[in-house]
Order: sequence, then structure tokens, then C-alpha cells
Amino acid sequence: MAEIEATRGMPADSMIVFGVASDVELMDRWLPQGLWVGDGGAGTVEAGGELVPGSGRHEGLFRAQEDQLRVEWGGRDHPDYAGWLQVSDSAAGTSEVTVHLSLLDEPASSARVGEVRELLDNSLDRLADEVTRRVSEGG
Repeated sequence: MAEIEATRGMPADSMIVFGVASDVELMDRWLPQGLWVGDGGAGTVEAGGELVPGSGRHEGLFRAQEDQLRVEWGGRDHPDYAGWLQVSDSAAGTSEVTVHLSLLDEPASSARVGEVRELLDNSLDRLADEVTRRVSEGG
């Protein structure tokens, strides 16, 4: 079982960052290339792309808790995959995001874990860019 976690500082307060991170319509801007996510209805998302095992659309569970600044997800048809994102306040109007991924069917020492870690780091960079864009555009 592989557990992957990364933390990154964000250039805005926690509510702005949570707003960007939890908006399913914005996720394609910061999630890894080769993965798309769309609204699947109450408590679900649809996902697909070359990074998702199998072909076609896959349904996943999705919960965004504004009062806890937390987003949680998991694969309904891939139950060996789950994750969460937590936003916390930092100093002087900035915040911090921690993302945790659980790959229950992946050995911790596999090459795929290193690839996923790199994708996660790149996604957090892209999230910071999207947050910066949101702040600079005032919306």
C-alpha cells in the first residue's frame, strides 16, 4: 500500500484556496494533464483520461466540506484509490494545502509511486498558479 503526501504554501487566504480547490469546474486547470474531472451529481464526480485505469468514464465519490476546508474523494469503481486535500491558514493572508493520496493496490516501493508523487507536486504548482490568477483577477 502506498501513501503519498505533499504540502505547498499558497498565495491567498484559506477560503480563496478552498474555493478554487473544491470547484469541480476548475479542477481541469490544476489537476495532472491526462486526467479530467466533471460533475457527476450529488456527492459524485466523473473522471477519465490516460491516468485513470481502464477506459471510459469512471464514477468517484466527492465531498467538499467548507467548514473544515477539506475535500475528500475516492474511486467508486476503483476502491483502492482515495485522497483528501486540506487547506489551513498560514501567515499574513497566505495558506497551506496538504494533499494525501492512498493507493491501496500499489506497493510503496513501485516506480508508479514516484510518478504519482511528481504529478502531485506539479498539480500543487498549478493550483498555486490558479489561486494567483484568482487573486489577481479579483474573483
